Amino acid sequence: MATGEQVDCDVLVIGSGVAGMAAAITAARRGLKVVVTEKAACYGGTTARSGGWLWVPGTHLAKALGHEERPDQALEYIRDQAGTGFDEPRVRAFLEQGPKAIEFFMANTAVQFDMPLTFPDYHAEAPGGAQGGRSMVTRPYDARELGPLLKTLGPVLPELTVFGVTIGSGKDIVHFMRATRSLESAWYVTQRLTRHFLEVLMHGRGMLLTNGNALAARLARSASDSRIPVWLSSPAVQLLRDGVRVTGAVVERKGQRVSVRARDGVVLASGGFPHDTTRLERTYAHVARGHGHWSPTPQGNTGDGARMAEAAGGAFDDTLSNAAAWTPVSLVPRSDGKHGFMPHFIDRAKPGVIAVDLDGRRFTNEANSYHDVVQAMVKACAGKSETACWLVADHRAVRRYGLGFVKPFPLPLGKHLRSGYLRRGRSAAELAEKIGVSPAALENTIRRYNEHAQHGRDPEFGRGSKAYNRYQGDALHGPNPCVEPLRNAPLYAIKLVAGDLGSFMGIKTNAHAQVVDTSGRAIDGLYAAGNDAASVMGGEYTGAGITLGPGLTFGYIAGNHVADQASKPDAHAASASNAAVATV
Repeated sequence: MATGEQVDCDVLVIGSGVAGMAAAITAARRGLKVVVTEKAACYGGTTARSGGWLWVPGTHLAKALGHEERPDQALEYIRDQAGTGFDEPRVRAFLEQGPKAIEFFMANTAVQFDMPLTFPDYHAEAPGGAQGGRSMVTRPYDARELGPLLKTLGPVLPELTVFGVTIGSGKDIVHFMRATRSLESAWYVTQRLTRHFLEVLMHGRGMLLTNGNALAARLARSASDSRIPVWLSSPAVQLLRDGVRVTGAVVERKGQRVSVRARDGVVLASGGFPHDTTRLERTYAHVARGHGHWSPTPQGNTGDGARMAEAAGGAFDDTLSNAAAWTPVSLVPRSDGKHGFMPHFIDRAKPGVIAVDLDGRRFTNEANSYHDVVQAMVKACAGKSETACWLVADHRAVRRYGLGFVKPFPLPLGKHLRSGYLRRGRSAAELAEKIGVSPAALENTIRRYNEHAQHGRDPEFGRGSKAYNRYQGDALHGPNPCVEPLRNAPLYAIKLVAGDLGSFMGIKTNAHAQVVDTSGRAIDGLYAAGNDAASVMGGEYTGAGITLGPGLTFGYIAGNHVADQASKPDAHAASASNAAVATV
């Protein structure tokens, strides 16, 4: 590859997800000249595929709803959850700066959030846990506001759409599930679909962006407003150094290697390592056993940031309790012969649904968080041929709530049965034969579960005993929103395998988001945020948005720290010269 030009800037950000864009926008608003480089041909990274939720305690949004936390309540919760992975200086920085970051972006950029009145922490019953006020969701966004940037917005997962409509978190998904049981929901869904189809006719696609796609779009709009160039299809391949100080990076761009000299700092935010096979074998227990792993994150997230940081003397933290933010996924056959990934976030908590291991026995509270369920799955499959389980439901549950990629009534089941994605049996024994588990074991499992479920109880694993279970269940179903016998034949099953939403293990950083070496000393000029950095939660999943919330916050921290360290007289005038650097 030919050697190309040199480009000068103040800050180089590697990666265009929430952490990278937050760092870039923050630094630019402080008067620094910023370049963002992105490996993929589209921007947004994992953020564009995410649910768009952020976990940040103590925000002005929470206080407006009356959520006042006692001092250090969130600190107590993270300490309890993180265990030996608790890093108090970083946690305190997150809790102090997180609310400031949310207020900064909402006041100064196109980035906007809404907070539901209640959305419990995933372990709300633990010390310091909360029933609400910590998880917020990105406000939907009109794609027309993006202009030409819309063409290169990272796509959503097709499996998370209905007729091409991306279903938003919160009221959107509730109305779609209740469309056949509520006139209000039926009218809502009718309006939503009608609007989408009209937009497709007029614009070639739907214009209402939701979830993480809305967040990626809002960040891109904000970066454009700050005249920050985003170089697509431009992977960073090597950090540049002057002695121990990081001074930029070599970027492959348009067939050339460009030396990007960053006077004040480089921020690594390249998405972690969910597709780095070598590091997965070292850090994922089930992969080390020879079992498969399927991640719906972008294929380009191959650990580039970690490798470059290590080459510059940075340390990688592989001591966290979990290597990644786990989620069970099902593999959805596509028309091109490949498979899509369907994360199972909420169907597991619905009444009339249970999960069984490869022997046909229940092994966990299926209504717990996706992170917890995969941990239980990995444990249950020790010594087995694969890490997997089966999600089993009766006819009433499947038609009422759907199951994975299978949509509720009135959408048909036929194509899913023909593809093998959905298995069906007229009885537990017949279903067991279809999924390859012991008929006697499955029959006994369902019999034991039904015996107590008819009274709304689950003494074996406690479905519905936690606030998060109940939140994801069916609030209209009683006495337990998560429990109903499986008694309406036929029965159905979908295979679940282990997946992730992004890395937890990662580059070691300090409270300023600076990369540190094995002795804990900061590497001058080098920062990391988002999934490139080791999780501030110590490898645990505390609530909805614990990757995006810290990602935005530590991007904000990095951007501010770079600006604080910068010492140049033309800092406030520099943003005007951003236009001189090549744009998207």
